[in-house]
Amino acid sequence: MQSRIFPDIVEPHNLTSTRVDATAHEAAAAMATANVAAIIVLDDDGKLIGILTERDLTRRVVAENASPADVKVGDIMTPDPDTLSATDRAGDALELMMTRRYRHLPVTDADGRCVAMVSIRDLHEAVKQNLEESIREAEAFAFGDRYSA
Repeated sequence: MQSRIFPDIVEPHNLTSTRVDATAHEAAAAMATANVAAIIVLDDDGKLIGILTERDLTRRVVAENASPADVKVGDIMTPDPDTLSATDRAGDALELMMTRRYRHLPVTDADGRCVAMVSIRDLHEAVKQNLEESIREAEAFAFGDRYSA
């Protein structure tokens, strides 16, 4: 799978973000408003320092019976997350996500700024399209005008 993260899989877009001093409740509300399952955590300079996912909220707040209004994002986020470069190949991203059991990865530009979030769903769609194209090419070769005896 030779597709690149940009422009083949995702495009740069405004990301939902939060800060380490926000509460789990505030972060969950921001995620619900944006209809996303993961948000980036930025420092005061806008640098990526973490990621917060629905899984983090479930395991580190709900399962612990903690009050979302009292838990800080900095205490439950995944710090210094792995990231993808815009030029990384989709196949490599999928391999990293499967190996490390991630469902979301931030995508950074050449300056290290987070410009997008890629999800396992995004990569699944790319793999599906790639497989469908391969099948069409194989069928054309075997049964189409490319076939000769």
